[in-house]
Amino acid sequence: MKPLSLSSPTAVPAIDLSRRRFVQGLAVGGAAAGLGLVRPARAQAGVRPPGVLAGTEFHLDVGQTMVDYTGRVRPATTVNGSLPGPLLRWKEGTTVTLHVTNHLREATSIHWHGIVLPFDMDGVPGLSFDGIAPGETFTYRFDVRQAGTYWYHAHSHFQEQTGLFGALVIDPAGPERHAADRDYVVMLNDWTDEDPARIYARLKQRSDYYNLHQPTAADFLRDVRERGLGEALSMRRMWNRMRMNPTDLADVGGCAYTYLMNGTAPAGNWTGLFRAGEKLRLRFINGSASTIFDVRIPGLKMTVVAADGQDVAPVPVDEFRISVAETYDVIVEPTEARAYTLFAQSIDRGGYARGTLAPREGMQAEVPAMDARVWLGMQDMMGAMGGHASVSHQAGGQAEHAAHAAGPSHHGHAPTAAASKAVRHARTEYGPTVDMRVDMPRTNLDDPGIGLRDNGRRVLTYADLRSLDPPPDPRDPEREIELHLTGNMERFLWSFDGLPFSEARPIHFRRGERLRIVLVNDTMMNHPIHLHGMFSDLEDADGHVIVRKHTINVQPAQRISYRVTADNPGRWAYHCHLLYHMEAGMFREVVVS
Repeated sequence: MKPLSLSSPTAVPAIDLSRRRFVQGLAVGGAAAGLGLVRPARAQAGVRPPGVLAGTEFHLDVGQTMVDYTGRVRPATTVNGSLPGPLLRWKEGTTVTLHVTNHLREATSIHWHGIVLPFDMDGVPGLSFDGIAPGETFTYRFDVRQAGTYWYHAHSHFQEQTGLFGALVIDPAGPERHAADRDYVVMLNDWTDEDPARIYARLKQRSDYYNLHQPTAADFLRDVRERGLGEALSMRRMWNRMRMNPTDLADVGGCAYTYLMNGTAPAGNWTGLFRAGEKLRLRFINGSASTIFDVRIPGLKMTVVAADGQDVAPVPVDEFRISVAETYDVIVEPTEARAYTLFAQSIDRGGYARGTLAPREGMQAEVPAMDARVWLGMQDMMGAMGGHASVSHQAGGQAEHAAHAAGPSHHGHAPTAAASKAVRHARTEYGPTVDMRVDMPRTNLDDPGIGLRDNGRRVLTYADLRSLDPPPDPRDPEREIELHLTGNMERFLWSFDGLPFSEARPIHFRRGERLRIVLVNDTMMNHPIHLHGMFSDLEDADGHVIVRKHTINVQPAQRISYRVTADNPGRWAYHCHLLYHMEAGMFREVVVS
């Protein structure tokens, strides 16, 4: 097998200084400009492309580096001067030592996402440790007891948004289940020239500040023509009564973000090389602060072989959705010596990251047009209650009667678990911090999600995933904890059970117990939920374990359950991995004692 690569060749001609350039970025982007491959109008510090560090001892320097993705030189938080940080290669069964030195003027931290380790090595200030003060070095040391694709990132304020992240690959102690001729990391990120604190302040003042696709008078007139005045008015009365916005798919979109692939903007065209007939393993990591991506490679079938670092039964797909903090490994086998586009469009269709697989550098394939923007339907707002009356919209004037809980799925058959299960709302959900509650959440895992239903492509869903290894703990759950993902979207308040982190008590697990966590999404947004220190064994609607993950995306108005074994004592973070949701309160402490 050839070594993993994050190399980034140069590319395509720069485009004009416009909105299009902001979305697509400069042709060479931050790293290459710093190397002197292009001459930006303003000087900037030397930014290195991400390298590869392998072994058992590592020295990582966190500092500030100037980058230029859009024609504006902006400060980034980097590891060893690169964005992303260096790819770290570990080996299962070894002990790693990582010396992290802080060269910033503020405290920092690094969290090893998805890694099972002692809680004081987890890298969460206030829970695991005090953080790394300016000028200080903190040494992480722990045993590596797993293999697969993971990543690392800051857990300090907004540093994850400004560039402190990197890929992490752990080679198995034995042979690789899915051998490949070449192996590439494909890391997706959302870069902004804005100060993230300013973004957060704007969201708090007006939660739809970055949503440029609000329902318009033209949409209303179209609905009147297609559905009649009564239904058009009824839909809007419902949205107003429930304080819903059917176009609210992302907190921050392409008007503020440039989407990166391995630290390269779309115009920069990151390229992975191959020879026709080779088998390539692509390790996709969504290291974004706030963006969910839909990924496809036109002309190439992908076979999903791992999710969140865990091997799964191979699933052939045309497309998959990767939520924030998730990882998916896919195998592709290009048989022709031509270029193929790696295309990752944001969930709100506000922009995309892209790169190329090609036999030689400098080649490009056609970049597909982004899919039409689809409005949230009734099942996204009301769960199982909305299954019979769900209508969504597409940008560009065409209405789409989407597949819903009671109709055909993207596989062409009825969803297997659309019925709801009884839920209970905590008393704390009834107050100013919550503007929506779902009494009959849907439980179907075979829904690819808004914008992907019935799009003509074979799209991965959680229902397709089956771990190849059985759960290490075969016991049935001893008890159940139900938590609701709640919010007031107009005020940009996010919480569990209506309580932000500042008002919530820790959740207690008894050491050694096997328990079931039930999450009910009472909001209209996706929430990727991450429990530190322990894996989550996702269940189907009948309570059978299907796949092991470290981050589980809960769709709007959906109920999901998974099993957890509380075998790792300590204080652990449990939160939504959308950075601004976590900052706004969707965070809890879990204590295993």
